[in-house]
Order: sequence, then C-alpha cells, then structure tokens
Amino acid sequence: MQRRMRGRGVAASWYGIARTATVDRAGAWAELDDGGTAKVVTGVTEIGEGILTVLAQIAAEELGIRPEDVTIGDNDTARSPEAAHAGATRQTYMIGNSVALACREARARLFAEIAAHWEVDAGALVAFDGELRAQGTNLAMTMAEAVDLCKRRGVVPVGAGHFTAHGTGLNPEDGSGAPWQAYVFGTQVAEVEVDTVTGEVQVLGLWAAHDVGRVINPRGVEGQIEGGVVQGLGQALMEDYQTANGHPVTHGFAKYILPTALDVPEITSILVEDRDPLSPLGAKGIGEPALVPTAPAIINAIHDAVGVRIRSLPATPEKVLAAIAEKQAREAAAAKAAE
Repeated sequence: MQRRMRGRGVAASWYGIARTATVDRAGAWAELDDGGTAKVVTGVTEIGEGILTVLAQIAAEELGIRPEDVTIGDNDTARSPEAAHAGATRQTYMIGNSVALACREARARLFAEIAAHWEVDAGALVAFDGELRAQGTNLAMTMAEAVDLCKRRGVVPVGAGHFTAHGTGLNPEDGSGAPWQAYVFGTQVAEVEVDTVTGEVQVLGLWAAHDVGRVINPRGVEGQIEGGVVQGLGQALMEDYQTANGHPVTHGFAKYILPTALDVPEITSILVEDRDPLSPLGAKGIGEPALVPTAPAIINAIHDAVGVRIRSLPATPEKVLAAIAEKQAREAAAAKAAE
C-alpha cells in the first residue's frame, strides 16, 4: 500500500422542511408607504442566516420596488404576527411565503385604486423597480405617486398574510404518515487523501448539489451550503464530543478540535431549482439539509482510498490506522491460509 492513497465518495440525502408532524404556521403584515417604500412586520428571528435580506428581496419583488426601499420592522412578538422559531429550515419557507402573501394583498389594494383612476383593468398593471405601468398603454407613474394617489382616494395599501404547512404524525404501528409538506434532496461528493502511515485524512475537494426549490438569494444559499459542509467535515474527521454516564466529559473547546480555514477544501455548490408546488413562492430551504450528506461522503471516500470502513465518528487518525492494521492482518491471514 502506498503511503498516500486517494479516494472519492458519494452520499445522498433527503430532508423535510418546517416543523415535523404538526401544522406549522406563520404570519406577516405589509404596507406600501409614503415615498414608494414599504414596511414588513413579522416575528421572524435573525440569527445570522440572512432571513432579513431574503424577506426584503421577496417583498421588493412582490411589490415592484427595490430591496433597499423595504424596511423589516420590529420582531417583538408582542407587536408583530406570529412567525415561530428560527429552526427546522423553515424561515424562507414559512415566513417568506407569509410575507409574499401579505405583499400581494397590499399590492392588490393599490392596483385596484390605480386601475380605477386610469380606467383600465387591474390585471393590466405591472410594477417594477419603483415604477407602475399599465400594459398596452402609455400610462405610468412612480410607486411614490401611486401610493400618494391611493391614499388620497381613502385607501391605505396594506395587507396581511399567513402561510400554513400541513403535516401529520406517524402511525406508531407501521410508520405511515406525512410529517412534512415539502422535502429537499441533495448529493455530495468528497475527494480525500489518506496517509497510511499517520492515519491522517485530508479532504481535497467537496462538491454539493442541492435541491432548494426556487432560489431567492443565490449567494446566501451557497453560503448556507458551504457552512453546512464545513460542519459536516468537522463531524466526520475532528469533533469528538464525549460523555460518561450521561454527563459530558468534553469540558471546553481547548481540546475540542474544530475545522479551521486551513482544513476547508474548495467547495463547489450546485443549486437545483425544483420548485415546491404547494407554496406561493416555490422556495424550500437549505439551512440544515446541507450538513446531512457530508460526513457519509467523506467516510465513503476513505473506504474508496484504503478499503476500510469507519463505523463511528469522527474518523480520527487512530481509528483509520487501526482499521488499516486490521485489514492488513485479515489479508495476511487469508494469504497464509491459502498457501
């Protein structure tokens, strides 16, 4: 066996979006405001995943204005509609759809008034980048002018929306049921190099193809995938959280190995847009699913490189060396028996 052996592994996954085996729901308010701007209010929680940017993009597209003209209001749940927790890969799916529906109601109120003023059908109106036009005519005005006219006609262009994802519990006898309304799928490929003397595994590259539904923010999705892959790399090769008698014996990060920039290979993200047919936007999610196939792909790559199967995580150098030694011993025994 050569000292450095390379291999590739592949793993595929599926993941349910939003809360499990229950009815998930979220709500939002939206208003087209003076100056052609907009404000959106929902109880969403931003924990670094970029949901506020996504909601601004959604509102801007639905209302026909620019994202920078959208203000996401206070998320205090005492003053905003319910959005529930930040988790379960549900933010874009649940709150994004709620915001879209609220914006569509606000837009419909605005369009009805402008159509009546112009004496055209509301279905002929389109709004984009802060300007409103009637198709097939030369009628046009800025969104600021449209909102001003709407309010002078006695109507505030405001809307409310809520979105529900239906799930059912699992049958305790046969496991049947529909715990999620939407699902995503992903496949990752890992290439590794194994040092057969030290047992060290270096990941040379990772390719991650994920179905995310409609992509709202491509750069944000790629960032989510890359973050999940790095966590999966740590899970596969480094992070060793230990317990004894139900209590953690890994007391801190001093001896808890995490991936650094030097450990992260080039990650190639491939976004697959298989739109969700049961939601207004067609978007799904990617927060948690990106983590799922990484460790299996790396473990399969190790097997492809040196022919050993690591069956517990992380695949530390000690485990890899022990597995290689066991394999060589079996091969030596088999060769001796064949003599």
